[in-house]
Amino acid sequence: MGLTKPTNKIVVLGSPLITEFKVELGTNMFPGRLVTAGTHADDIGLCGAAGAPFGWLGYEQAAKDYQPATVDTAYGTNDLAPVLFGGHFVIVASIASGSTSNEGQAVVPAASGEVSTAAAITATVPSGATTVTSTSAQPSMTMAGSLPAGGIIVAICMEGGVAGSADCMVHSLI
Repeated sequence: MGLTKPTNKIVVLGSPLITEFKVELGTNMFPGRLVTAGTHADDIGLCGAAGAPFGWLGYEQAAKDYQPATVDTAYGTNDLAPVLFGGHFVIVASIASGSTSNEGQAVVPAASGEVSTAAAITATVPSGATTVTSTSAQPSMTMAGSLPAGGIIVAICMEGGVAGSADCMVHSLI
């Protein structure tokens, strides 16, 4: 593919849209993590597993007064931090512990703003040898809602064989 992870930057390729929010709680607020709305309109927090993030925590776009020392340093509580969004860019994200992603695989939100490999959606309809003659005995299967149970697909992995707790270049879809 020809992509190379940058040194002390998180945007590999492209030009994300950028906005700025206040970090509600600095715990694990590392650049490249997925973020979601905080308690107040100007706050952000880490996206959880199966959450609905609206962007990625930026780094090199931060004002110098708030930019962490390195990409491996978290933002502090009340820091003003850039949030990258709009898709069509490649960013260095963090693969969750216990997950392995390969090039071309879709990734979804995991705990602490990290990402994990998306799983195929499956549905199982119970069956048996006895004929079911009413929906009272075996109700018809229904599915509702618009968000998949495992969370929305946020990016496509751009590297092969990246194991959990490691950085991975991903093509952002959000």
